[in-house]
Amino acid sequence: MNRKEILSKTEEHVRNKLEGEGSGHDWWHIHRVRNTALKLGEEEQADLFVVELAALLHDIADHKFHDGDEEIGPATARKWLKGLGVNTTVTDQVCDIIRDVSYKGAEVETPMKTIEGNVVQDADRLDAIGAIGIARTFAYGGYKGRELYNPNTPPESHDSFESYKKSTGPTINHFYEKLFLLKDRMNTSSGRKFAEERHKFMEKFVEQFLKEWDGNHEL
Repeated sequence: MNRKEILSKTEEHVRNKLEGEGSGHDWWHIHRVRNTALKLGEEEQADLFVVELAALLHDIADHKFHDGDEEIGPATARKWLKGLGVNTTVTDQVCDIIRDVSYKGAEVETPMKTIEGNVVQDADRLDAIGAIGIARTFAYGGYKGRELYNPNTPPESHDSFESYKKSTGPTINHFYEKLFLLKDRMNTSSGRKFAEERHKFMEKFVEQFLKEWDGNHEL
């Protein structure tokens, strides 16, 4: 099976699995991350086959929906790629990216091993910020039954992936615990450029949200 066929079958598989998902981790998230990753990958002269496969499969079995299991994503991707006859070197690269790509807490470093990993991580994080990021954050908060905001529940700075995974704070806290931190954690120069505008948009949104919170308006 050639690369084009592998990518086509993988896209179809992921679309069928994730289309219509309502928490913000749906097919269209994958579609955007794939497109952004390919754009960044061209700039960084990365292996675009590895980049595209990893972007397509990075949320195929997200730990958030599998009781925090960090290995189910790489294992599910490996099984799929093995079934398509993808060689071991590429499969290992893709599975390493899937294992390491996630944000794991404000005080937890998440370095990627390869240029391809840097590119996919940046693309995934870009989709977590800006207008799309705001929409996805509230979609996920609703999916988990979280409060929009509670001024009596301050944000936390998680020092381990375990504590981050157990967090149940209000959705607005997620901006301080993760989203506002991503701009400075981009791996690539292109990723940093794209992140600037999205970061500013989020700052304005949260500022306006907090202005409106108590329902007090100056006329």
